[in-house]
Amino acid sequence: MTISLYDTKQRKKREFTPLDDQNVRMYVCGPTVYDRAHLGNARPVVVFDVLYRLLRHTYGADHVTYVRNFTDVDDRINETALNRKQAGDPRSLEALIAERSDETIGWYHADMDTLGALRPDHEPRATAYIAQMISMIEVLIARGHAYAAEGHVLFAVDSWREHYGHLSGRSVDDMIAGARVEVAPYKQNPMDFVLWKPSTDDLPGWDSPWGRGRPGWHIECSAMSRELLGETFDIHAGGLDLQFPHHENEIAQSCCASDTAGFAQYWLHNEMLQVEGKKMSKSLGNFFTVRDLLDQDVPGEVIRFVFLQTHYRKPMDWTDKKREEAENTLRYWMGLTWKLEPTKSDEFQPEKKLVDALSADLNTHLALTFLRTLHNQPQKLLDNARFLGFLSDFEREKERKYHAAIPSGFGSGSSPELANLGMKLDRLWNQAKLSKDFTKVDALKAALVDAGVEVKMSKDGVALAAGVGFDASKLGDLQ
Repeated sequence: MTISLYDTKQRKKREFTPLDDQNVRMYVCGPTVYDRAHLGNARPVVVFDVLYRLLRHTYGADHVTYVRNFTDVDDRINETALNRKQAGDPRSLEALIAERSDETIGWYHADMDTLGALRPDHEPRATAYIAQMISMIEVLIARGHAYAAEGHVLFAVDSWREHYGHLSGRSVDDMIAGARVEVAPYKQNPMDFVLWKPSTDDLPGWDSPWGRGRPGWHIECSAMSRELLGETFDIHAGGLDLQFPHHENEIAQSCCASDTAGFAQYWLHNEMLQVEGKKMSKSLGNFFTVRDLLDQDVPGEVIRFVFLQTHYRKPMDWTDKKREEAENTLRYWMGLTWKLEPTKSDEFQPEKKLVDALSADLNTHLALTFLRTLHNQPQKLLDNARFLGFLSDFEREKERKYHAAIPSGFGSGSSPELANLGMKLDRLWNQAKLSKDFTKVDALKAALVDAGVEVKMSKDGVALAAGVGFDASKLGDLQ
């Protein structure tokens, strides 16, 4: 089987050939842990979780290493800790910063788990790799690629000028002309970026050859990926917003500190996310976190489904319509499969069409289209949907409890489709009681009656039954 991936650096699809098929390695830039993950933060988690699953299937779970970091050195984390101290918390600033990081990482894990994302093999925190960062900076200075100035250490872009910009497709001259960078007096070139910066006494800091300070953002990922995956590894991935300057700078400093010409062999970037056709932003009032949706009773698997309907290299538009359609599809699948037990992992092989779709540069839209064809084979639907991160044990247990609570006669009918529609109508009815908008309830009830379904709605719930003139073929579009 051949896996094809679009390499951002080479601007073309390439057949994926790992450096060592017994040790396939992937690094994905993770979050800065200062607050809840917003919806845009979650897209790369889900996208590259699919890639991780595909690699584990292809090369074996024991032969794939996935690293995703936590950036826990950040001014916004410090600000929260300072605010808590100023509010009267007697603990040290270091303790408050650690508490905020632990708190936010806990939130992140809970939210991403709900989206069906597997945990990476390693989740390094930047603060645990300060020594490796200092060591890498020392090598860069010794090789003439970095210089110390006024307590700072900066990477000298001119020392790598011939290669700098290859990932983003920009020349150094063009970058300088359009740059919005700090033009500090100690910079030799406006594009030079910080590897180390001084810290004041009231902020976190570590001792170094250049004084007490803390690392720049870019050096963190270079040091952590090198320590956990080696000087060269297979895949480096993240959101398109990281392509420049973060990933460009990672390449420069990693290659200059290395004895090899490599670093990451393939670069993957997912496109950005919109909400109802507009850029997500607080100023537009369309900014929300994953937790916001979960608290609105949007299941995590629904968020995952909406993400995977759009190819990862295309902008993804989150809309209420897509959310509703995804929820209906997943509830239909759950209704078909909730009584079944998943095939044991050592006995299951995903369908070839599903694997082929994912191997074609993660064509998740095609993969979901294929899953829809398995509605008449519920066991295959269950097993293959779980391979893609759906119909989890958690969601199936919720479904079992839901069925156990159904009153006698509820959702009865001549087919699983009719039972699912009974549950759907009941959910819409309960939502409408709160919103006072019964439009969707009335529309579904009318469509059921048109299909010859007898609909009974009472305080005990909704009951459906096939009546005179029942036509099951009219139910397909109602799921």
